[in-house]
Amino acid sequence: GVAVDVRDDFDSLFEGIALDEVSVSLVSSQPIGAVVHLAMFMATAERRGVPATALAGTSQNDFLMETAITIAPEALPPAGSFQLECDLIEFAIRELPRWNPVSISGYNYREAGADAVLESALALTHAQAVARELIGRGHAPETFLPRISFFLNAHSDFFEEIAKFRALRRAWATWVRDGLGVDHEPSQRLRFHVQTSGVSNTARHAHVNIARSMTQALSAVLGGTQSLHVNGFDEAVSIPSEHAAMTALRSQYVLLHETGVARTADPLGGSYLVESLTDAVEERVAAVVAQVDGRGGVVAATEAGWVHSELARLAFEAQKAIDDGDQLIVGVNTMNDGADV
Repeated sequence: GVAVDVRDDFDSLFEGIALDEVSVSLVSSQPIGAVVHLAMFMATAERRGVPATALAGTSQNDFLMETAITIAPEALPPAGSFQLECDLIEFAIRELPRWNPVSISGYNYREAGADAVLESALALTHAQAVARELIGRGHAPETFLPRISFFLNAHSDFFEEIAKFRALRRAWATWVRDGLGVDHEPSQRLRFHVQTSGVSNTARHAHVNIARSMTQALSAVLGGTQSLHVNGFDEAVSIPSEHAAMTALRSQYVLLHETGVARTADPLGGSYLVESLTDAVEERVAAVVAQVDGRGGVVAATEAGWVHSELARLAFEAQKAIDDGDQLIVGVNTMNDGADV
């Protein structure tokens, strides 16, 4: 992260970067950050003579990330934050043809304690709420659905993660086609970015995190991700060193250039294990989405504190499994001999 408090900060931050050539991701969310930071970014572009229509990139703009993860619902009203999120999307539809105005997060929920199913269900029900709201405002689905993107987590259960990505892709496509009646293929595509799991990394024997992140990254590629972020191995200890950052980057190059896994779409399709897991995850996600709908939708469920309680419950269960030795973590509760680094 970097502090951006006034417009001049954006001028300094993007000095030497061609704003009409480079796609930019603004990782900030509602109620204030996404709107204000996009305005600052546009002002910087205007001062350089770059028209808004030339700007390409993504705003995170995720109401749930702030209201369910960072701030309690009574301190930050989810309904108002959600409306502001959709206002920014409307603005981008009118003014920023190359801009992705929302990145639906699952990553942050997973880092806060969600399992693969709750992560997927919250991302899916949030995206559905956005689609319903914008349709209710009079926008045709084809004008905004292709510009919704997702940000997901790659955790440590290798085959479950692959199944999660496949299940979410299928669930979104099915809902857009059958739930909304939209046959427009680009609207049915679930475009998603994946970051390897920070919470799974350990400070003890930190170099083992290279193996963890590489395995997680492989699951993301096999699950169909469009872009990928591999964590630095020392992030559980400090701000990533240059050595760790370059190791993470080159790990992606190994996947891309040496393994051949990116040459084939859905390379594990047809595997009995992966197909059955995909079906099971999709069914469980649908059950949680139905539960959220029964509570009045994701905004109402957040206002009532249900999302917070589910994250806390699952986080407690996951930590208890580690403390009890039911979930083994190398260097933490097994194979923890030797140096701490």
